[in-house]
Amino acid sequence: MRTFVVTGATSGIGLAAKDLLSSRGESVIGVGTRGGDVIADLSTPEGRAGMVREVAERSGGMIDGILAIAGLSDPAPVTVAVNFFGMVGTLEGLRPLLAQSSAPRAVGVSSVACLLPVDDDLLALMGAGDESAALARAAEIAAHDRSNIIYTSTKKAFAQWIRRTAPSASWAGAGIPLNAVAPAMTNTPIMAPMIDTPEKRAKLTARVPMPLHGIADPIVVANLMAWLVGVENTHMCGQVVFVDGGFDAVTRGDSNW
Repeated sequence: MRTFVVTGATSGIGLAAKDLLSSRGESVIGVGTRGGDVIADLSTPEGRAGMVREVAERSGGMIDGILAIAGLSDPAPVTVAVNFFGMVGTLEGLRPLLAQSSAPRAVGVSSVACLLPVDDDLLALMGAGDESAALARAAEIAAHDRSNIIYTSTKKAFAQWIRRTAPSASWAGAGIPLNAVAPAMTNTPIMAPMIDTPEKRAKLTARVPMPLHGIADPIVVANLMAWLVGVENTHMCGQVVFVDGGFDAVTRGDSNW
């Protein structure tokens, strides 16, 4: 039996991942803002530190895998705090516990939104690890721009962090595969208001092409994440794996190749 930490474990992809791993007989420590085994606010440094302490106590000081899933889509600074600094804080904060495992693995959630326009200033501040300045820049954006550019910026920043961090001595050098998944539209509570009628669903899928099966259920993403934190995954390093029904292929074509 392996021990996993799943953030965002009370709904959507996080709940699907928690249930999937539990059904396989694994030990799962679920983290959420309400309910779960560990209640934590990942939007603050104090909340992240408290989560790490409680996970250490509950796990006995050793875990085998991290599934960092908790995220927001609000056009507000809190999305920066959770989607980037909360994600990075979770992975880095729990890494010492992973180091005690004989087969440590970690995965986080980016999004196909990382391919969309971003705010370059916000992206740079997240890349520099300057949380206070990044939150201030997000507040400036939120004051006059109600688009999703804060969200897209967080998802690109996290994808870049994965690419830069995974091959480092602290991760690959310590034998820890670190990767991310990039879902497209997924049938989660956050998405529900946008797809609750056939008309809304058709409008959304016309704007976000997903030719293979369309909008995914959370278990689709959870299945991929479960493999990435499984013992079978020995060599994937710094990959952002698109599980998107073909959105990436349609949008970028062969531009990367």
